[in-house]
Amino acid sequence: MLKEHERVVLLTGLPNEGLEAGDVGTIVHIYRDGLAYEVEFLALDGHTRAVATVEALHVRAVTRHDMTHAREIQMA
Repeated sequence: MLKEHERVVLLTGLPNEGLEAGDVGTIVHIYRDGLAYEVEFLALDGHTRAVATVEALHVRAVTRHDMTHAREIQMA
């Protein structure tokens, strides 16, 4: 099970939130013994872009083999 404050990689996009697979977020709350997580996604300048409830099967822990990658987000 992932832990609170752990960084995770989104495995599937969340179009309603403007998030894409590969985006990195931080777990801020754990639901139902790890079946889902509340994850905060930040822009690289530190501003919150989205907070989303994500099922456990749609995220994975960040590993030392992951590389941060920048993409420009479209503001509505």
